[in-house]
Amino acid sequence: MEKTLVLASNNKGKLREFQAMFGELGVEVINQGALGVGSCEEPFGTFLENGLAKARHAARETGRPAMADDSGICADALGGMPGVYSARFAGEPCDDDANNRLLVEKLREKNDRRAHYTCVLVAVRTPEDPEPLVAVGRWFGEIQDEPAGTGGFGYDPYFRLPEFGKTAAELTAEEKNGLSHRGQALRRMIEMIRESWGW
Repeated sequence: MEKTLVLASNNKGKLREFQAMFGELGVEVINQGALGVGSCEEPFGTFLENGLAKARHAARETGRPAMADDSGICADALGGMPGVYSARFAGEPCDDDANNRLLVEKLREKNDRRAHYTCVLVAVRTPEDPEPLVAVGRWFGEIQDEPAGTGGFGYDPYFRLPEFGKTAAELTAEEKNGLSHRGQALRRMIEMIRESWGW
């Protein structure tokens, strides 16, 4: 049986990460753009609802099992914001520097600098699958005022890991994959697909 999973994303970095981890299952991961599928609306206020909408859209358009990733950073003192709006926190077009400046500014007068990255992965066998698989990963840290490190992307240079005394941007790719919200969710999802789908 051919084991192919469509990734409801055109992000090359995510695709590489997913391909590497799903390779051990003998599963080929293809991004939806390679199959001519455009992106789907993400109108919801939660990672779960947006992830499910994206996975169902990719499965509907391709006729294959699909998986979507919805993720972002949540600051405790801001009630979980920017959350699902992380990529466009400072408005369109998406701009990492502007997003980081806005987050630091909003936290400037706050004593609580705790934040966490959240990743919600959703996988469906068909567009109407009544049993979507959902894997969640969270990575806890805090927001610092000045950037440090050149690795990673997004909020990584400001996301400090107190137990390491470093930001996410100062970790190696291997260290980050071992600790990150996406790495956690991916490992859980692989187990769930193996168990539930028999892959």
